[in-house]
Amino acid sequence: MKILVTGNAGFIGYHLSRRLAEQGHDIIGIDSLNDYYDVRLKEARLRECGIERGTYGEEIRSTTLPNYRFCQLDLCDKEGMEHLFAAHKFDLAVNLAAQAGVRYSLVNPQAYIASNIDGFLNLLEACRRHSCPRLIYASSSSVYGNTREVPFREDAPVDHPVSLYAATKKSNELMAYTYSHLYGIQTVGLRFFTVYGPWGRPDMAPMLFAESITGGKPIRIFNHGNLSRDFTYIDDITEGIAAIIARPDLAREDQPGIPASVYNIGHGSPVPLMDFITLLEQNLGREALKEYTGMQPGDVLLTYADTSKLLADYGYAPKTPLSEGIRQFTGWFLRYRDSSLQKK
Repeated sequence: MKILVTGNAGFIGYHLSRRLAEQGHDIIGIDSLNDYYDVRLKEARLRECGIERGTYGEEIRSTTLPNYRFCQLDLCDKEGMEHLFAAHKFDLAVNLAAQAGVRYSLVNPQAYIASNIDGFLNLLEACRRHSCPRLIYASSSSVYGNTREVPFREDAPVDHPVSLYAATKKSNELMAYTYSHLYGIQTVGLRFFTVYGPWGRPDMAPMLFAESITGGKPIRIFNHGNLSRDFTYIDDITEGIAAIIARPDLAREDQPGIPASVYNIGHGSPVPLMDFITLLEQNLGREALKEYTGMQPGDVLLTYADTSKLLADYGYAPKTPLSEGIRQFTGWFLRYRDSSLQKK
């Protein structure tokens, strides 16, 4: 199967692209390599797959995975996207490219509209114009806002986002549904729940906390620690996506006659933030300096996935307990941190 993975130098994109290439799929990965966070981490992920960064728009073949190619390309580059789709007959597009993060949406809202709305529209149009029959795309648990009905079910109301990031993800679901309705493109939206693991994003709690703990700096604990998250290990996420990719015949229709569906993909067991921090401390061998503060704007109190729909359709059952996931993450973090310090 020829698969386009957008955001392939990102956290989830890196793991998924590598897994799919190792399974024998023909993978084309694109990423803008923007500087929202340290580009060196994105480049290191690519090197782990045998790819060195080339010039913008140039396709680079992996030296270790010959069926994996990379092209630096921005979803907002409409002409570039048209050229890419014209050059390749994709069986499937997996959209993991987006401007992520809640806090940054308070600082630079324009970036979210450009990437998550305009860029997503360019991808939908490219799929339509070049007859790509399937699109799997990243949504987010943030669409549930501060709903008190737990666990979060896909049929729950999601009309009250508390961040612009969440609003753009809900918009993606509406846009995908429209293109399924109008053009028959099979679309599957995945509401991710707090994904963590090796090669994770440095703007997320695991990396932020690990950096501060090992550096002897205080960690900021929002809402005085009264938060819970449905932490989901990266391997469980990629296994779930791979299962969806492998079964194009299972085209659930959330609305009869429209080949569009949305799934939660999480662990299904929320963990108090303070328990998560304790596990980090134990695995890093240092106690955190804690700075308690109030709730940050745009944040939510709890995430808790009901994954029964994904289980029923694709057999999704996350296997990694938080204790094991944190052990894997901290092991990688210490190795990566040591190698980064040596390079400096």
